[in-house]
Amino acid sequence: MSRTTNRVLVAAALLAAAGASVPAVASSTSPPPARSGANGPAYDRVADFYGAYIDAVTDSGSGHLDSQLRTFYLTSNLRSRLATWESREHADGVLRAQDVPRAWKVTAGDSGMGHTWSTVRLTWGSAQHPTYTYLTVQSDLATKKISDIKAKS
Repeated sequence: MSRTTNRVLVAAALLAAAGASVPAVASSTSPPPARSGANGPAYDRVADFYGAYIDAVTDSGSGHLDSQLRTFYLTSNLRSRLATWESREHADGVLRAQDVPRAWKVTAGDSGMGHTWSTVRLTWGSAQHPTYTYLTVQSDLATKKISDIKAKS
């Protein structure tokens, strides 16, 4: 064998060996979907609560998860006031509605005097014809617990 042929064969063998140890790459260049979280500001807790709460009330097999979420995320005073509101209005006080929205969005607001306020946008209807309701959610800065929920006027 010639010296050039020998080099080509060695190079081909090295490339084949290297190729065998490199994992196959999918044809898509986009990364796989991922979610993350952190113990951040109070409005993150509001978003966590609304996401979990809407899932819990949407899933009829969730048992008492909705009330457990209320116990964890809401102050006892707010839970008491919500029970009164719900009895009077025959609706869910957290959502301020009888139905469950199909989407939600939380936006941070102002803070002061130990509290912070977030705006929760609830999306109703179809993707082609959405309607929105807005809630003002107050959180205590010290505990990050939700201490008030009101329909935004």
